[in-house]
Amino acid sequence: MKSRIYGWLVLLALAPAGAAAQTDPIAAFYKGKTVTIVSSGGVGGPIDLACRVVAKFLPRHIPGNPTIVVRNMPGGGHVLMSNFMYTQAAKDGTYIGGVVNSIPTHQVIDGRGVRYDAGKFIWLGSTGFANLMTMAWHTAGFKTIKDVFERELLTGVTGVGSGTYIYTNAMNVILGTRFKMVMGYKDSASVDLAIERGEVQARGGMTLTGVKQERPQWVSEKKVVFLVQTGAEKEAEYPDVPLMHELARNDEERSILELISSPAALGRPFFLPPEVPGDRVAALRKAFAATMKDPDYIAEGNKVRLDMNPLSAERVTGLVNATVNAPSSVVAKARAMLGTEK
Repeated sequence: MKSRIYGWLVLLALAPAGAAAQTDPIAAFYKGKTVTIVSSGGVGGPIDLACRVVAKFLPRHIPGNPTIVVRNMPGGGHVLMSNFMYTQAAKDGTYIGGVVNSIPTHQVIDGRGVRYDAGKFIWLGSTGFANLMTMAWHTAGFKTIKDVFERELLTGVTGVGSGTYIYTNAMNVILGTRFKMVMGYKDSASVDLAIERGEVQARGGMTLTGVKQERPQWVSEKKVVFLVQTGAEKEAEYPDVPLMHELARNDEERSILELISSPAALGRPFFLPPEVPGDRVAALRKAFAATMKDPDYIAEGNKVRLDMNPLSAERVTGLVNATVNAPSSVVAKARAMLGTEK
């Protein structure tokens, strides 16, 4: 008799917790759902890799534990995916974007093809950041950036919104370098293969971590020469490779190049479309932050050489807003110099 009474007491004690779990609106919404992470990069690229590692561990931290799949949408220098997320993706918390960090800058300074507003995306955070490198193939005969002021360097480009274009083009227009753009590659991996085949000699906008992830032999066998790095501070491994904004000849050029350099601080950002309900935003931000601290995620990330210095949703939002709300005088000068006046 005593055991039966004890059993009933245990059931009564557990009932409120069980009922609460069943009525959790976030868990109820996500249970049995499929969440899609849309990668703006091609399969096998650094953005795709970050998306797939996040997709592996994020579900365990979202109430209701949905299934997460990755969909690749490369094209237009990452503008295609950004437009899709802004205009077509469901705004219910079932679509997450993993995008190149130059998208806010492209919106502000260039704008070609843009049908999104990066300031209205809802940012979840970033898996980490590293400087963006501009590099030449070892047989091209370019030893420093000074050589690119003297003769043309054939450079592979995926599209006008991509890092493969933005930084080399800015140096051409503002500083007078002679990167010769070869447009139309499907994704960054295609550019890398073109370099190895001898179709082009260089590329820009690849993080140092990305090089080590995808083409480690380029570093270990000294197959590439790093010409310029884009970021706020130099990578410790390459103290002699100049930062892009250090090449400026006056304060005006420096302010413009610092604006153009701002994406490097974002690293690998993730976001939601506008208008996702606030409670789901809060849940997904909490889940993303928890994933960044998950020991299994950290082990996997280190194994595949992701940048493991994550940024919070608040930090990423602040960086994006600083770019899209940059002083109009600096933006106007950047557009004038780059020939992208709207």
